[in-house]
Amino acid sequence: MTKYPVTAKEKRILPWLAAVGFFMQTLDGTILNTALPAIAADFHESPLQMQAAIISYMLTVAMLIPASGWLADRFGTRNVFLFSIVLFAAGSLFCAESTSLSQMVIARIIQGIGGALMVPVGRLAILRVFPKEEFLRAMSMVVIPGLIGPLLGPLLGGLLVQHASWPWIFLINLPIGLVGCILAFFFMPNIREHTAAFDWKGYLCFSSGIVLLSIAIQRLGEAGATFSAFLLLAIPGLFALYAYFWHSQRHPHALFSRALFGISSFRIGISGNLIARLGSGALPFLTPLFLQVALGFSPTQAGLTMMPIALGAMSTKLLANWVVLRFGYRPVLMMNTLLLGALITGFATVNTATPYVLLLLYLALLGVLNSLQFTAMNTLTLSKLEREEASSGNSLLSVVMQLSMSLGVAISATLFSWFYGADVSLHNLQATSLQQQEIISAFHATYITVGCLSMLATLIFRHIPQNIPAPTSVEEAPVSGDKNV
Repeated sequence: MTKYPVTAKEKRILPWLAAVGFFMQTLDGTILNTALPAIAADFHESPLQMQAAIISYMLTVAMLIPASGWLADRFGTRNVFLFSIVLFAAGSLFCAESTSLSQMVIARIIQGIGGALMVPVGRLAILRVFPKEEFLRAMSMVVIPGLIGPLLGPLLGGLLVQHASWPWIFLINLPIGLVGCILAFFFMPNIREHTAAFDWKGYLCFSSGIVLLSIAIQRLGEAGATFSAFLLLAIPGLFALYAYFWHSQRHPHALFSRALFGISSFRIGISGNLIARLGSGALPFLTPLFLQVALGFSPTQAGLTMMPIALGAMSTKLLANWVVLRFGYRPVLMMNTLLLGALITGFATVNTATPYVLLLLYLALLGVLNSLQFTAMNTLTLSKLEREEASSGNSLLSVVMQLSMSLGVAISATLFSWFYGADVSLHNLQATSLQQQEIISAFHATYITVGCLSMLATLIFRHIPQNIPAPTSVEEAPVSGDKNV
């Protein structure tokens, strides 16, 4: 029996509908990175300054995730899902037509609004339609196409850039979006539920705080940036987050449940996610640039080289479950965080003389440890939540994931500009052999710093209580937008 009256055909097609949204989001999250140098050349920008095109999307998604469930309950799952696909496709078209970085940032924000709603609303519809005993099977149908996106994205991006033109990395979303719209119109149930009043005050304080802080960090890496300009954004951001904390202590239905941070596993898991994902969030942005700008790879070769990360992650799903089941959260997370950070710093040994096969094996191992890290962190964070806290906790985890990845991009770009010590212009990044060696050295120093930052999460995971046992079963949390594979 389903929870809501739907036809057999609607029930059969609904998981594939949600999968369309998940696939579009995960593909878009990886296909752009390989194309950044080509887009930067057309925009007469430094490839490192293209971080704004990545961060604007991630921050928009992070801002809107908390409101996605309320919007679906208020306006109906079909209406919101259709709106999200149309908006994502429109943003893709505007990206393809962009002629400057500022235009692309605006287009990416439009894309982000659609992306923030597609996956959570699709998952919510499945949760409302399928009974508990069928939910995991339905979600597995959603996750599989979503895993293909990170696998195909870098290579497809490289092929399109090298053999067609970079706008095609966005135009490819249009036919997929059209199919999704047609299927959603006919087969997505329009489920509405009575909801409590949304915490708009808390939402505005929280979202404005994370956006201001992220932009402040991003601005540090721009040419001519000053510390006073950083403070001009960072101080209001910190004040907004404090205002949310003050508000949440007094509001009976705060944006995120006050009880969440009284649960040690959630508190540690959220904090660890924020720090540990800085390195993993930087890698999809930093590595394609490193391969092309520093090592001289073609876009296609760079995309092909990134594929072992996704393959390693995909092949490790069952292994990750077994490892957490066998050893428990604390030892797995402490050891794996150190190993993952060490692998990120190990990029400082990669140069033009590194054997290509060795590089591929190195990236595959990185994907394996990434998958284990995300599985353990996600399940730890959500493991002790009761039913009434699960929705709020899952939403906050999704926000933290997006925020941490955007911070990883911003911090890595800022670090590179500091280590390079010059005006990071397009001309300088296509320079003499001496300058090329300086570029490689700046990338190496950036990897070392980012890897060490990620290792700091070990200090958080060491506080995991010994009385939190290994779970009886582990399923990777179906949180929104986990594209770090």
